This record gives sequence, C-alpha cells and structure tokens, in this order.
Amino acid sequence: MKHVILGAGPAGVIAAETLRKHAPNDEVTIVGDEPEAPYSRMAIPYLLTGKIQEQGTHLRHGANHYAGLGITLKHGRAKQVNVQQRQVLLDDGRSLPFDRLLIATGSSPATPPVPGINGPGVHSCWTLADARAIQSLAKKDASVVLMGAGFIGCIIMDPLAARGVKLTVVEMGDRMVPRMMGPTAGNMIRQWCEAKGVTVVTGAKVDAIERGAASEPGLLGKIAQVVGIGSSSMGSGAMSVRLSNGQRIDADLVITATGVRPNIGFLENSGVRCLVGVLTDEHLQTNVPGIYAAGDCAEAFDKVSGQTIVSAIQPNAAEQARVAALNMAGKATELRGVTQINVLDTLGLVSASFGNWQGVPGGQHVELTDAGRHRHLSLQFADDRMVGCNAVGWTDHVGVMRGLVEGEVRLGEWKDKLLQDPTQLMPAYLASAQAQSAPAHLRGR
Repeated sequence: MKHVILGAGPAGVIAAETLRKHAPNDEVTIVGDEPEAPYSRMAIPYLLTGKIQEQGTHLRHGANHYAGLGITLKHGRAKQVNVQQRQVLLDDGRSLPFDRLLIATGSSPATPPVPGINGPGVHSCWTLADARAIQSLAKKDASVVLMGAGFIGCIIMDPLAARGVKLTVVEMGDRMVPRMMGPTAGNMIRQWCEAKGVTVVTGAKVDAIERGAASEPGLLGKIAQVVGIGSSSMGSGAMSVRLSNGQRIDADLVITATGVRPNIGFLENSGVRCLVGVLTDEHLQTNVPGIYAAGDCAEAFDKVSGQTIVSAIQPNAAEQARVAALNMAGKATELRGVTQINVLDTLGLVSASFGNWQGVPGGQHVELTDAGRHRHLSLQFADDRMVGCNAVGWTDHVGVMRGLVEGEVRLGEWKDKLLQDPTQLMPAYLASAQAQSAPAHLRGR
C-alpha cells in the first residue's frame, strides 16, 4: 500500500508516524514544499525572541529520524491530483502514485492587494525564511508596522517588543482580535498593549506602502543617507505606510498578519469537493474514497456550532492527522469534533475564546468586567448549556470553560447560578459534569 502525504507540517508528520505504527509494511511518503526539515510555525515567535535556534523549530530531531522510520521525505509542491489514475502531479513534472492520499497542505497568508505590499521590507511571519528576514530588519528602535491584530498578529507582538522596536499595529476591525473577542475584551487587550508602549490603530486599513521619493525615510533610510549609500542596497528602502484614515507611518519593516487561507488551489477540477477547505466526513475522508484531509486545509464537522468549519489550530491538526491516518491504515476511527479554542498571550495578558463566544439567537449571557485589573469574563448559554465564552486575564479555569463548552454539559440549576455569579465555573462543572456522567438511575439523587 502506497500512502502519500501532501504537507510536511505537524499534521503531515503525525499522520506519517501513525501510519508507520499501524501499517508497518506500507510505503509512506511526505511531500513538503519548503527546503527545511519539517518544522512548527508556532515555534517561530520563540525563534524571533532568541529563546531557541532554528533547529529548535524542527518537529523531530535527529538527522535520521524519518529515514529510520522508513518514511520518505520529498521536496515539491502539488500541482494537480488525478483521482482516476491515483497520482499526484508535482510542479517540477514528477508524478507520485498513491493508494491512499492525505491532503495536509496547510494554509498560507492571505495578503491583501495593497500597492507596494510585494516590495522589499514587507514580510509575513509564516515561514523560517520570513523569520530570517524579520530578524535582520527588526533591530532595536526600528519602526515596525504590523498589519492585523488578529490571533497571529498578537502572537508576533511579544517577540517584536522583546527586540526593542517601535511598533504600530493597524487593524481594520473596530477592536483587537475581532474574530475571537467581543468589544469589551478586544478593547481591553488594546488598552493593555498601549500601556506597554505599542501604538494601536483600529478601524483603518493600509491603503498603500510607498518607497523612495514618495516617502519620508525611516531608520534604515536615515542610516543610508548618513553613510552615503542608496537604501536599496540595504535590502529595504525607507517606507511610508498610508492608512485609510489619512495617517502616514514611517516604517523600516512592515509585517502582514491579515489572516490565512487553505492551500487547496491545486485541487481545482480534481473532483475532490472543497468549500472553504477540503470537505471531509467523520473519518476525515473526502468525497473521493481513499483521499483524506487534515489540518488547516481540512473542513470538518464541529459539533458545538453544528457546521463544518476550518479551525486552523495545531491541536486540531494533530488530532485530525491521527484519525485520518488510522482510517488510511484500515482502522475505522471517527473524529469526535473540531475544537474551537484559542488561548492567546498578548504581551503577558492571557485571553481565551471558546465555541460560540458571540452567543446564539435566543440565548442568554452574562458578563463580569474588572477594567482596573484587566479582567473580563463573558459566558454564553443556549438552554442550560454553556455554548461559548470570552475570558481576559481570567486564567484559573480555562480548562473548565473548555470542558463545559466542548462537553455540551447540561448545567440544570447551575446555569441560573452562573448567570448570577459567573465566577462559579468550577463548582458548576464539578456538579454538572459528574451528574451527566453518572449512570442514569443515579442522576438527580
């Protein structure tokens, strides 16, 4: 049996290792489109702070790890999948036959069509190549503009601040982390960042990134003028970032963090059904038998929302990869659901978002805010279940919040108690979760 895995991120590696364990005699090949050893993007912020070296980002260590397991690593990018001939065509003309195929191609930055965004001095923070470029430009006192204050943008802030840059964040939404936090929580995170010396601009987008005569010189441009060389020879010209509100910001470096999109373009006209991502069933199989998907490119069923979603977080990638690989090895396994969870550390302020944090039609909610201590808690209910929550600076019971939401725990009378005092999460969980898991004849005693 030939297994081909497209994608060398966490999903691809976990799937390959799972296959090797449960199908020891099968051929397993991973195809990655970067020249690096398989690595974790989530480790890049630690690389930028200097806490680890590049080798520390690698998913597995040891030069012979994959070869020792009988897993073949190939460098290439999928161009097309031929489902009739059971072949993957790579962009260099090679073709790989398969019996089982896993699509774990992840996602890529969704770069907006801004004039000047493809020029020098502008980078995403997505690959090791990006990290190297950012390290060379994000020097102490350099002026840095960060486009986007979503999950990725907020993660990047900490290493940038640690490097001593002058940071300006531009977010087109009316608050920070708008897809994860409500107005109170998002604005509380903004106030925290501003108190740490970060300039935050919301309700505006970048209209253009200008260079040369059209812009005033930033730090690198001024250095170039003093030493008498052209800014282009320094690898980045002085930039002026023009915003939709009329403001201009000098920049030595612009980092784009404006969202991601699944890497599924190569599946066009293949017959593999895609919506936002590659649509899968409870076994992570697509509409084409023998072809599976996992990770940031997969669209799987979420039992909390009752919809299929792409949830681009590493815990989902890992679990989906494990389930997909078991099914590829002939061991029928179902995915229990997609985790809608985000836990974020923004310059030391921890926030969390679970499930339907915006609430549901006809539902009830309760909020508790302590602005002076940067603490906020918002709980959302449907019937007697907690279906979502936001928490800022409230780290005591993050696991309990997740358990109540994902476990769809019936709270009974505890729902009304939480509406009166939302801090009673732990006793509500202990009482309700235990009652729900007890044998039916003992419930209510």
